[in-house]
Amino acid sequence: MREQVTEARRIVVKVGSSSLTTATGGLDASRVDALVDALAATQAEVVLVSSGAIAAGLAPLGLSRRPRDLATQQAAASVGQGLLMRAYNDAFARHDRVVGQVLLTVDDVTRRAHYRNAYRTLRRLLDLRAVPIVNENDTVATEEIRFGDNDRLAALVAALVHADLLVLLSDVDGLYTGDPSLPTSRAISDVRSPNDLANIDIRRPGKAGVGTGGMVTKVEAARIATTSGIPVVLTSAPQAARVLAGEEIGTLFHRLRERPQARLFWLAHATSPRGRLHLDAGAVQAVVRRHASLLPAGITAVDGRFAAGDPVDLVDVGGVPVARGLVNYDAAELPSLLGRSTLDLAAELGPAYEREVVHRDDLVLL
Repeated sequence: MREQVTEARRIVVKVGSSSLTTATGGLDASRVDALVDALAATQAEVVLVSSGAIAAGLAPLGLSRRPRDLATQQAAASVGQGLLMRAYNDAFARHDRVVGQVLLTVDDVTRRAHYRNAYRTLRRLLDLRAVPIVNENDTVATEEIRFGDNDRLAALVAALVHADLLVLLSDVDGLYTGDPSLPTSRAISDVRSPNDLANIDIRRPGKAGVGTGGMVTKVEAARIATTSGIPVVLTSAPQAARVLAGEEIGTLFHRLRERPQARLFWLAHATSPRGRLHLDAGAVQAVVRRHASLLPAGITAVDGRFAAGDPVDLVDVGGVPVARGLVNYDAAELPSLLGRSTLDLAAELGPAYEREVVHRDDLVLL
């Protein structure tokens, strides 16, 4: 038995579209019921990250395959999300469990106030013995849909809720050295370091064709989670009950380090920078070595168009990103402040300009 599973008190489970729907779209009730039965049987708190909204909306809209254009994707998600939640509500009701829908965007977990609210909502749902069902807010998202699917979201949610385990369920029963359909490929039971993934071909997409992910996104999600101190099990959806019971099936990605601060973990892995701040050598040392805040005096140039509160990359004299942080000024404000001390700025422009460009509490090293 796997102790990482049996001792977990809070588990995030991610299930892909192909594990819930038919290839032509539409939910498969028997698959939803089987997954819910497995989740309801565990004694751990469970957060479910579920794909399937877009796929579930295909058949009702008369679409034969996943659309390529964003507007139709969002229309399908709008129809499918309600159908998906109704299916989960009915299935969990058989176990006297209540579900709660939580739709997230990147801003919900990178901006400080939004992050705290997202955590409080999920925490309160778990306290009330409800099952949070998380998805990206596909009906309004733009970059999120183009990015991929919910594998990375699941890893980031696991960090957000301080999970003890992440389980990734798909249409493949584990990680293989190559195409699982080839007799020369062998299953990998444990991944303890990035070196274990050397020379492994993971480019093959999922079989069903209704989702957007493949093994690449699952391995990336496992990397994100394990570097957040969270072990990951990868297997197929029909094996969910056995995996959650602790059986040694599928692939176990062992955690690589202790858990970092969750919000900064989101900042590093869930955001795309809106601009770049070029630092002189002294500022690089202050930020990287002394973990200090970034002040105007250490900035030599500004790239991009961003507003206060947006994520920006801090780059060294060679243009290499060394950190990412939430900036306290608009891009248009910064050029006149560069190279000047906060005391001089406050004396000339007022006390509001004594603040840091990026506070150390809103900054993560890359």
